[in-house]
Amino acid sequence: MLEPRESKLFIKSRFARRGIYWLPNMFTIMALFAGFYAIVQAMGGRYEQAAIAIFVAMVLDGLDGRIARLTRTQSAFGAELDSLSDMVSFGVAPALVVYHWALSDFAVSRSVTLLGPWLTARLGWIAAFVYCACAALRLARFNTTLDVVDKRFFQGLPSPAAASLIAGLVWAIEQYQIDRADVRWLAWGLTMFAGLSMVSNLPFYSGKDINLRKSVSFSVVVGIAMGLVFLIVFSSTLPEMLFLLFTSYALSGYVLWALRKTNRRSPPPPPPVSPHP
Repeated sequence: MLEPRESKLFIKSRFARRGIYWLPNMFTIMALFAGFYAIVQAMGGRYEQAAIAIFVAMVLDGLDGRIARLTRTQSAFGAELDSLSDMVSFGVAPALVVYHWALSDFAVSRSVTLLGPWLTARLGWIAAFVYCACAALRLARFNTTLDVVDKRFFQGLPSPAAASLIAGLVWAIEQYQIDRADVRWLAWGLTMFAGLSMVSNLPFYSGKDINLRKSVSFSVVVGIAMGLVFLIVFSSTLPEMLFLLFTSYALSGYVLWALRKTNRRSPPPPPPVSPHP
């Protein structure tokens, strides 16, 4: 049996021989940069660019895993790097973007409410931290239950979808140049909803059971083509469409949960009565 020091040297030498797969990790680093870029843009008051950067990070995050599987370059290093990148791009970045965009207005609001002036002044960063903490808990739970959960469904709202929900709100509101103080309560409620949905046990469809190599019917191909045409024609309303899309996805978990509860409570059908001989 190897001593602890010899074991560490063996792991290091083995890691040095295998190296790091550059192709999928390059996409992960690009996603990390997009999340960092979103934070920088939000600090400069360019919230539309910050929201777009979060969507870019979501696309890149979806590509790195698929590229790793297609090229058979999965590794433990890539999985850890992807988790850290997700924490920045879909945990820290959305929380800071929405805080600088609308939730920081709570810090200058001194009106006495039912919650009291002390708590009202801190509601903004409390919601941002709740979202950030829930994203960290969501990623930690996902990494530890990767081999035991149903692959068809996510347990809790995925962090990229939660980040896109917040980024979609920021992008859509910025298109209409609405005063951020008028939507701060909407931003606060959506931030809390996205954060708590991530740590819930609600089922969200993952789409991992879709086989791209499997043949589909002609109607499916026509539907995909019509969807692409719809996106091109209504490209000017892309922010609103993305926000509605991810809002629908965030609500789908609650709908699936309600349907499962309803099916469990419904009594089983009575057994068929056999005719008398």
